[in-house]
Amino acid sequence: MHELILGGARSGKSRLAEQRARASNRRVLTIATAQALDEEMAARIAKHRADRPADWPVIEEPLALAEALNQACAADTCVIVDCLTLWLSNLLLQDNPQRLQQEVDALLAGISTLPGQVLLVSNETGLGVIPMGQLSRDFVDQAGWLHQALAERCQRVTFCVAGLTMTLKPSKDHP
Repeated sequence: MHELILGGARSGKSRLAEQRARASNRRVLTIATAQALDEEMAARIAKHRADRPADWPVIEEPLALAEALNQACAADTCVIVDCLTLWLSNLLLQDNPQRLQQEVDALLAGISTLPGQVLLVSNETGLGVIPMGQLSRDFVDQAGWLHQALAERCQRVTFCVAGLTMTLKPSKDHP
């Protein structure tokens, strides 16, 4: 089963993904998309590492997510992707503007065929005012389009607020 887990910053979405992974009774692997480009982000990454069980392998992949998923997913595995919005940011900041669309297309083309369980964690960015800068608007637009496309393809979609969950799209197998 594939699930999209959305929420704001510090909403509990990563914690929910980790709980779902533990409950899956599968081998767990995390694909982390963050890059430690400054001290604050390095501290965030360190906290995530410390919070995860030591026996959960981590693949750090800031750009080629579809390729990493193709290599990591197996019938006996639960893969957590944390997080899609950092991945989008990384792609938006690349010198090659076509890379974003290529990577998104690759993810969307392959997500439905991946074996095992996939938990996609992402920040919901479209609930506020329209950002003033073009890069910020592009980011919000890209995140919104990606979330809509993934919500179509995933069996379950969950929204997190204040550590509470709201099921937006229930799975037939896992209500």
